[in-house]
Amino acid sequence: MITRRTFIKKSMATGIGMMAVPTIVPASVFGNNAPSNRINIGAIGTGRISRDHDMPGVWKYDDARIIAVADLDARRVAEAKQHVEKYYTGKLGKPYSGVTTYEDYRDLLANKDIDAVLISTPDHWHAKNAIDAVRAGKDVYLQKPTSLTIAEGRKMSDAVNASGRILQIGSQQRSMEQFRVACELVRNGRLGQLQRIEIRLPGDPSGGNAEEMPIPKGFNYEMWLGQTPYVPYTVDRVHPEQGYGRPGWLRCEQFGAGMITGWGAHHFDIAHWAMDREYSGPVEISGKAEFPASGLWDVHGRYDTEMLYDNGVIVAGTTDSPEKPNGVMFTGTEGWLFVSRGAYAASPNEPISTKSNALQASDLKILSPLTDNDPIRLYQSADHHGNWLESIRTGKRNITPAEVAHRSCTACLLQHIAMKLNRKLYWDPVLERFKNDDEANAMVSRPHRPPYNF
Repeated sequence: MITRRTFIKKSMATGIGMMAVPTIVPASVFGNNAPSNRINIGAIGTGRISRDHDMPGVWKYDDARIIAVADLDARRVAEAKQHVEKYYTGKLGKPYSGVTTYEDYRDLLANKDIDAVLISTPDHWHAKNAIDAVRAGKDVYLQKPTSLTIAEGRKMSDAVNASGRILQIGSQQRSMEQFRVACELVRNGRLGQLQRIEIRLPGDPSGGNAEEMPIPKGFNYEMWLGQTPYVPYTVDRVHPEQGYGRPGWLRCEQFGAGMITGWGAHHFDIAHWAMDREYSGPVEISGKAEFPASGLWDVHGRYDTEMLYDNGVIVAGTTDSPEKPNGVMFTGTEGWLFVSRGAYAASPNEPISTKSNALQASDLKILSPLTDNDPIRLYQSADHHGNWLESIRTGKRNITPAEVAHRSCTACLLQHIAMKLNRKLYWDPVLERFKNDDEANAMVSRPHRPPYNF
């Protein structure tokens, strides 16, 4: 009987599924023994993004099956099991109860039946989750941003490359047609000489209740904190004890950098794609930001940054507004082009720009279809999770691999460091070090609390 791994290798040899657009094979192609060829998936972290975006992103494919879920919150992991099994019961037309639950993700990784994992944990766990997963022989779909620090991102990318496993970062804008088209137009010179890219991001509110509260029963809070310092539990520091609303950890610097990485990881990735700088980074960075003077939530508020790249392009970041809606603005010597998600959101309560068109330009000629005079065509993916599954099956490069993801996240974290220091910084994207700046270099990494250090 042919196994999943054998099928994948044979698929690579015979060229099955080598098209740029994902062509996930339906279960019927495999016959009655389809389970032996299916990509078995475990979901690590079962909060709002996992439930609303990542699990639905893969369970719609017949050659993938979610068979396990892991979460440090007993309520959430039980509800995740119900969530997945309810879907498959409806899809298969008969009762389904094939999902195993875990508290510790390492136990899930030890399950030899699992081929790949969805990692939808808080930001401070991303790099370690991914490193442990690829070392356990699993392919990975990792929610952005890749890491809490630049040093962690480098460790993650190196571990993925050393393992030979597939990692796709959740920068799903690359699989949205308007962003690819925008990057192709820019790369083909429709704006003349590219001069400036402006990234507009939403803000985060200040506030949050810092008063210590009892840790909910069934929640492994100590492990949830991971490598970050121990601090008392309060619901506004973690996630809602009921429901799946926007969690408070997104607004705490202990666990992430705020919108500069939360949404910035998407938009600055698009800037890199359009500039052909996916494996590089800026050489100069400056920035300033408002930070809350009180309250639990301490990530940046309004901000302005500028980064200079070796091609002379300035990539600027700023807070969005009605006059400057969320999205990416490209400006060149012959006009401008603006691209956004439009009304798309990864989850129901994610801030989005709903009043802007997905693709606009200073002159409609800029948006005219590409011709033979526009030779540059970029990697085309019609579905981000599907592209990951296709990559697992064929071994073909996926649209946002580990090193590309690390470089995009690095650009965001560099701006965050500049916001903190409030002065111009000089970066070496090859050595991944600041030039003659010990204070800035000390911020490339953070201490790790044992036993979660890596």
